[in-house]
Amino acid sequence: MTKIHPTAIIDPSVKLAAGVTIGPWCVIGPDCEIGEGSELVSHVHMDRHTRIGRENVLHPFTIVGGPPQDKKFAGERTTLEMGDRNHIREFASIHRGTGNGGGATKMGSDNLVMGCVHIAHDCNIGSHVVLSNNAMLAGHVTVCDYVNVGGGCGLHHFVRLNTCAFLGAMARVSKDVPPYMIAEGNPAEVRGHNAIAMQRRGFADAEVDAMKEAYKRLFRDRGGSIMEKVAKLRAEYPTFTSIAQVCDAVLEAGEGTHGRSQEALRPDDKRNHPSIAAAASTVPKK
Repeated sequence: MTKIHPTAIIDPSVKLAAGVTIGPWCVIGPDCEIGEGSELVSHVHMDRHTRIGRENVLHPFTIVGGPPQDKKFAGERTTLEMGDRNHIREFASIHRGTGNGGGATKMGSDNLVMGCVHIAHDCNIGSHVVLSNNAMLAGHVTVCDYVNVGGGCGLHHFVRLNTCAFLGAMARVSKDVPPYMIAEGNPAEVRGHNAIAMQRRGFADAEVDAMKEAYKRLFRDRGGSIMEKVAKLRAEYPTFTSIAQVCDAVLEAGEGTHGRSQEALRPDDKRNHPSIAAAASTVPKK
């Protein structure tokens, strides 16, 4: 049975599935959809064009589907899409995408987004992710499955955190973090392999040990090119998918800009974008 508190303000276009609970003083804007069993505890603001799945819990003073903080955004229709069983804690904010950045911010399922986390426009968050208090994600960030981000971390735009990566608290992350690795510091650097995450996901001891060796060769040992090190790792551990993933991620980051494999996706500074064109038209021509 759907429960709606009398103080809630809900646009007529909103679609509510069975068993949804809308608490006091929540505001839900146009073209939103809330899946079965989800709960907005109280004082939640869901701006517009937002779809969340089943059994999500949004705690007080969260803002989801808000407009992107991007000067190029000109009010075009963009979305926020969220999966199932996510917990979004107090004062977190998750913004919609931008028209020239893919048009959507996306989140998978079974994530914990702690208090005061900010997820900017066009981010892509996987599943089983933990974003600790005050983590700050700039636009176009990708966070893959089973990533753990420590409190107060700052992520540069277009950064990619690969599967099972772990960020220590207060890390300043300006380049990709490979899968199954631990990064920390300012600027963040790879400091070890994430053996605990691998063990929790059922990797055999031999594969965890191989990842430790990969960490040593790729991030600690001096001498030799990355290409040579990657080739040797692939040859020694041809059956371990995790080793192949690390090798791929390292090469992709190296081919990117400033260690960010996704930086090539950055939209050009298009002079024909509506907001830019409108501003340019007001500048007197010499």
